[in-house]
Amino acid sequence: MALVVYWYDFICFGIVAAAFIGSLWVLWRKEGASRCDDNTIYESLLASRQESDAFVRTTPRAHVGSYQLWTSCWKGVHPGWLLVTRFVSFVAMAGFLSWDIVEWDATIFVYYTEWTFTLVMVYFALGTVISAYGCWVYSKEHPLANGVKDEFLKRDEEEIITANTVTYREKESKGSIKLQSHYAEEEIQKRAGFWGYLMQTIYQTCGGAVILTDIVFWCVIVPFLSNTHLGLNMLMGCMHTVNAVFLLLDTALNSLPFPWFRIAYFVQWSCLYVIFQWVIHACGFTWWPYPFLELDTPWAPLWYFGLAVVHLPCYGIYTLIVKAKNSILARLFPRAFVRSY
Repeated sequence: MALVVYWYDFICFGIVAAAFIGSLWVLWRKEGASRCDDNTIYESLLASRQESDAFVRTTPRAHVGSYQLWTSCWKGVHPGWLLVTRFVSFVAMAGFLSWDIVEWDATIFVYYTEWTFTLVMVYFALGTVISAYGCWVYSKEHPLANGVKDEFLKRDEEEIITANTVTYREKESKGSIKLQSHYAEEEIQKRAGFWGYLMQTIYQTCGGAVILTDIVFWCVIVPFLSNTHLGLNMLMGCMHTVNAVFLLLDTALNSLPFPWFRIAYFVQWSCLYVIFQWVIHACGFTWWPYPFLELDTPWAPLWYFGLAVVHLPCYGIYTLIVKAKNSILARLFPRAFVRSY
């Protein structure tokens, strides 16, 4: 093995293992439960809701509709704008990544930046496909369904929350609450499904990862750790800027939620990268792309602990951005903006 292991390295191994196991525990509690209760704001990827035969839920509080994947948080904005934004973002990022590979060859993927950059590209690729499907749904001429959809989008936040918690007995509503049509219910209340929840999970992982990547690069690497393997130039500057710019632009338009507990996926993403670094160094790779990942220094446990802790503020920053979007824009444009939950 090319990787020499010292006694203090086992502390580093323990930190990464604890972070990974802790994230699994969070996902098991939040996403692996057997059912979702009414207090769960965000629908799980894995849990299923058990509904009795006597009750039908119009839009449960934990519900995440498929329309949220391709509609904008701005009323009246055609889904095509979100489709164009995601497609252009994907093409532009693919161009930058191709330029990076031509410049440095495939070994550039030893960097966390390229991992995150590729993940953001995957999000935009998946988002483009889902937005294209959404535009196809939107273009269908079903007057009744479109009328119900417009009515849904025009509700205020208080009315949405009230509607989301309403339950009623099928065939016993006596006309007070009724479904407009099977098509309208299916299109508006349809759950996002596996690919939709996968898209949201990648989006939330990217949110924390791009903040971590760009902050570490601009605040730590450029001022203090630049070396022969990593120098600042136009390409490097773009690679550590456009990822956040395109993702923030998508955030300003989309209706996707951003729950706190999915920081677990962000933590797992970083753990996988660190484990990847350990494996390639054990197989003979000679230099570390980031000096703070080196294991041959007694300060390594402190670096690893600091990197683990910094995931909280990085994910928190993006969470605050989404919260600010929902609170500030809803106040400034109450008739044009719809909050994402």
